[in-house]
This record gives sequence, structure tokens and C-alpha cells, in this order.
Amino acid sequence: MAIQIPRKRFTIDEYHRLAEVGILSEEDRVELIDGEIIEMSPIGKHHAAIVNRLIAALTEQVGRRAIVSPQNPLLLNDDSEPQPDIALFSFRDDYYAEQLPRPSDTLLIIEVADSSLDFDRIVKLPRYARGGVPEVWIVNLAASVIEIFREPVAGEYRENGQAVRGDVLDLPGVEGAQVRVEDVLG
Repeated sequence: MAIQIPRKRFTIDEYHRLAEVGILSEEDRVELIDGEIIEMSPIGKHHAAIVNRLIAALTEQVGRRAIVSPQNPLLLNDDSEPQPDIALFSFRDDYYAEQLPRPSDTLLIIEVADSSLDFDRIVKLPRYARGGVPEVWIVNLAASVIEIFREPVAGEYRENGQAVRGDVLDLPGVEGAQVRVEDVLG
């Protein structure tokens, strides 16, 4: 016999209110996924180094043609606000000061995955697809590859593949901008 445990699901507004009143702080490593507040995995030194490499490589390539946003929120829908490791957003003069970026503002999401690989693939990836995020990369640290997902349709990515050292990836939505896989993986 299964036991039903009632859960309180939060809207984006309620989630933000928890921060405003001090229940959640900037030091809390949490994100809102399907109305549930999920504790994020700790960031290890290898993970941090990859994020730093990505920030440097992407910023160098896109300049002011797009916004490189590390570990900041993306408003997916009314009850999900993940914080991807890196997001590449369409450039706006206000840098999204008036409202959080949405999938329609998103060029690319990058998740760096070591202990979070299953969560990124099974939980976050389909939500990005349902939200209409056009492209997602998962930097799979265990396998030393970048998994690439494109063309979201009905909650799934129609196209997927892998990039390895020696490959060069085009940055979506930024003409001529590219990243070498070895610049990411080291």
C-alpha cells in the first residue's frame, strides 16, 4: 500500500517571496523545479574550473552579441526556475534587469555534470525541451564529452550527439562564434 504524503508546491511568485522574507538566502543552493525546491549539488573544484573555462571561452567569442550568464535563473514557466551552470541569452541593453530571461531569450543552456549527470539528463533536460530551449549542452565530466541536444519537440530533443576533444562547436544564435571542446574540457 502506497502512502500519499501531501506536498506543498510553490509558484515562482511564492518562491521569490521566500527569498524576500529571508527564508531562502543567496547562499542557499536551490532551484525551483515543477514547484519543488530542490537542493543543488555542491560545486567541486573540477566543476568550477570547467564553468570558469566556459565563461572565458564564451565571453571571448560572443563579446556584446549575447549575454553569458553563469549560474543565474531562467524562468521556464510558472513553477520552474532552474539555475543552469551557464546560459547564453540574446543580448539586451538592460541585461535582463526588468525580468528574468525566458526560453524565448535563450540561445544555449550548458550544464556541467559530474554527480548531477542523471538529474541533468532525466529531470532538467526534458523540462528545457518542454520550455522550448533550442539547444542544451551537458558537459559530461566522467566521459570527457559534451552531449549536445537540439530541436525540442514535445518535451524531447529530436537531435542529439556528442563532441570530443578536437571538435569545434558553433554557438547557436551568434554568427561565427565557436568553442573548441578542449578549451572546455582542458
